[in-house]
Amino acid sequence: MSVERIEHFLLLSDDIDATRDFYCRALGLRTGERPPLAFPGYWLYANGRPLVHIAERGSYDAHAASIGLDVPASGGAAMRIDHIAFAATDYVEAAERLERGGIAVTRNAVPAAGLRQLFFADPDGVRIEVNVFDHDATSHTDERE
Repeated sequence: MSVERIEHFLLLSDDIDATRDFYCRALGLRTGERPPLAFPGYWLYANGRPLVHIAERGSYDAHAASIGLDVPASGGAAMRIDHIAFAATDYVEAAERLERGGIAVTRNAVPAAGLRQLFFADPDGVRIEVNVFDHDATSHTDERE
């Protein structure tokens, strides 16, 4: 087996509508087709691919337990993830979208890598990172733009 890329990630939320709205507003993702599953949720798409799956926490935990998956207590394995990163193509557009949405952002630059980053949190406290690789980033030396 060789891994090529991340297929998707699943977010467990107590308010799936607020989580859906946040990712659509912050990242421009779109709600799309989702097969009938045993728990409520959404699939959010970018470029025709479902990148973010959202599930109602209680229903998902019950489903997971019913099929024999271990359900960690609060603060379990999910708390070990520091952030989820997305690639973007336009730093200014991404920053302006977040600003228009009233989302507090921490900016960072990694000049040697030609990388600019935006960090923020979703409604459930999951840290999100948006990375933009571009030639202009090499001229940014202040990590806190």
